Amino acid sequence: MGRLQYLLCFFLLCLISSDQGLVKGVVGLACNWGTQSTHPLQANIVVKLLKENGFNKVKLFEADPAALKALGKSGIQVMVGIPNEFLAPLASSVQVAVNWVQQNVSTYISRYGTDIRYVAVGNEPFLQTYKDSFLNTTFPALQNIQAALIKAGLGKQVKITVPLNADVYQTESGLPSGGDFRSDIRDLMISIIKFLSDNNAPLTINIYPFLSLYDDPHFPVDYAFFNGSSAPVVDGSISYTNVFEANFDTLISALEKNGFSSMPVIVGEVGWPTDGDSNANIDYARRFNQALVDRINQGQGTPKRRTAPDIYLFSLTDEDAKSVRPGNFERHWGIFYFDGAIKYQLDMGNGKPLVPAKGVKYLARQWCVMSPEASISDPNLPNSIAYACSYADCTSLGYGSSCGTLDAKSNASYAFNVYYQTVDQRKDACSFSNLSTLTKIDPSQNSCRFEIMIDLGKHETPTRRSFAGRNENPATVMAFVSALILIICGAY
Repeated sequence: MGRLQYLLCFFLLCLISSDQGLVKGVVGLACNWGTQSTHPLQANIVVKLLKENGFNKVKLFEADPAALKALGKSGIQVMVGIPNEFLAPLASSVQVAVNWVQQNVSTYISRYGTDIRYVAVGNEPFLQTYKDSFLNTTFPALQNIQAALIKAGLGKQVKITVPLNADVYQTESGLPSGGDFRSDIRDLMISIIKFLSDNNAPLTINIYPFLSLYDDPHFPVDYAFFNGSSAPVVDGSISYTNVFEANFDTLISALEKNGFSSMPVIVGEVGWPTDGDSNANIDYARRFNQALVDRINQGQGTPKRRTAPDIYLFSLTDEDAKSVRPGNFERHWGIFYFDGAIKYQLDMGNGKPLVPAKGVKYLARQWCVMSPEASISDPNLPNSIAYACSYADCTSLGYGSSCGTLDAKSNASYAFNVYYQTVDQRKDACSFSNLSTLTKIDPSQNSCRFEIMIDLGKHETPTRRSFAGRNENPATVMAFVSALILIICGAY
């Protein structure tokens, strides 16, 4: 082949890559697409958002029909998840697994051309807070799904995996080289890893440097970031300057210690939230995620694994119906707001900025706020706020959050408005014991956004989620709401 032919082939490859919507010069990025939202973006808008921002791999937490259809023939590789509540029935019968694979994998591959590459069985099923709830069902479910994929003729095309929290391994020495699996699940972990290895499938691990800060007020802040200047952790000949690499290499040490030194590993979730905690803010999120994207684009691995793993950024958009049991930040992991609007800018590769979602239609431009005539000493105010925040997402009002510095009236206005928007601006929804009124003037202040929701009636109706607050542990919800009322009404 002559030089001219080489140049022509290279030019054609560039055109193909451009047509697939990938960032030029970048192999592609991966992210999580969560759907726990009261007003989700339409699936075809999300797929376009993914492509325009250079994402060519996506992880779904469940087999959402609209998402899987929209991903068909998109050029995006898909990891489709199985929620933990499905593990018991899948573990009980191969036929249940066969039916699941037929309905949620085979159909979308054959009928829609969806490029499903992985089935993620469970989601952090051995998390210590689950108290062994899924200890006896995860491995049998994994085995049955593998058998079902083989039966469907997809054993080579679609690989199994189990996304695990980083708490499945530990180090007694405090150094990555001391890594080993938790003693209570060590035998089970080795059995699962051997099964994955025998089927040429990867292990998936979720790593959250943010939680290191959240859980430990004495954790060195800079060590949570890739470009920090804190004192390194010295482990023999290796110096670790950030907790991500140290955490990942602790897993690699655990794998090596148990005879799986070449086991492929995917980082299934890693990111930084922007609200719901003092350390969850836009500046920190930009700092962390920009350095993460740079590492991915540069193909940078860790001291023990020089080849970069697939890393799925968590997450694409905010989800206002997620459980807040782990913390109020849970609803704010997106690099985009719930509607695909940009929170903060990132260089996605070669200077290409983030691109917002297009074609989003909203409810009327009006807000429900506390009436100027109403008083914060009104005895009906605490119950009105409690009602609003029990049915809508008030996590931005907490201490250290984006709306945490509002005065008492503005706090009440935020609560009234988020409820009003969540119930689609229903006619009677801005009636809080004569304390509220409608306004056409945007009451947003500085970092505090008074949202207007997506008009689901103007889109093909996606699967929407009811607000999770009603399904939470009542004590969890009431503790948050009670604290919020004290913040809002404490002045009087």
